[in-house]
Amino acid sequence: MHSVRIFFFLLISLPSFAQNDRRVVDSLVLEHPNSTEKVEKKRVAITIDDVPNTRSFEENGYQSKLLNLLDSAKVPVTIFINEGKLDYGKKRKNVKLLEDWIERPFVTPANHTFGHSRYSTVGFDEFVEDIEKGEELTASLAAKHNKNLRYFRFPYNDLGKDSAQQVQMQKFLSDNHYISTPFTIETSDWMFSAVYDRYLEKGDKEKAKEIGRMYVAETIRTFAFFDSLMRHQYGRSVNQIYLCHDNKLNEDYLSELLLGLEMEGYAFIDLDEAMRDEVYHQEDNYWKKWGISWCYRWMKPSERRSTMMKEPNLGGIEDRYHKEMEEK
Repeated sequence: MHSVRIFFFLLISLPSFAQNDRRVVDSLVLEHPNSTEKVEKKRVAITIDDVPNTRSFEENGYQSKLLNLLDSAKVPVTIFINEGKLDYGKKRKNVKLLEDWIERPFVTPANHTFGHSRYSTVGFDEFVEDIEKGEELTASLAAKHNKNLRYFRFPYNDLGKDSAQQVQMQKFLSDNHYISTPFTIETSDWMFSAVYDRYLEKGDKEKAKEIGRMYVAETIRTFAFFDSLMRHQYGRSVNQIYLCHDNKLNEDYLSELLLGLEMEGYAFIDLDEAMRDEVYHQEDNYWKKWGISWCYRWMKPSERRSTMMKEPNLGGIEDRYHKEMEEK
């Protein structure tokens, strides 16, 4: 079972976990004091954007700590690849890193463009070039390992500035056998990660640890919010799709998040299985460029506005992010 693998990984790979961070797990266990109580199984697909993190790869002595973590957990993931990241540092080693990701049986490779361009800004022709450039190496590596490159995710989840731009790009993706990939839950892990990195740069490990714990707690709280929202909308739990990034924060804390989600009753599924949920066959009713959750895109505008205002505020991380970036 995934829970056994994840917990075992925590114990053997994070020596400080058992001594200093055990209370993180203890606090989660207290929410379910009767371990024999039957809890409805909820399901989530984990998707990771901006792979591979070649800067962290170089800093860690040419190993991916996040990939090593997932090797131990054996949780299925879909990785959205920016081939432009291969140009940072030693390209041959970076290409090997990308292949290390793609060859794993639990990994589904996907296109995230070459240069992470914003569609509503660059327009159709330039964005198509970025998509095509972003598949040149990935497609061949996927084929080498008997995998298909079928999924695509827009950088910033910017599907286009209006309905005309969105329809035009969706037709291109469909004609080229790509599936535009949604998400239902994300918690601005990139923002948590920026603050986390900043504290580590300043040598403040305690504040960095505080941010890591906050990320785990706020993400679990956000899962509860969206599960409740979907139950209200559809009368049941839906297959969730979680969006996070290849960053140092997840290198250090994704294992705790996965364990916490399992304690909340989640099973981990691949993206193919998640997308089989009929909720993903609905029309997208949102024609603006902002990267909001598909849970909101499926709603009518008036309903969307009132519901979004109730979403958890992520522990005030935005204020801390702006403060740290101003001081940088």
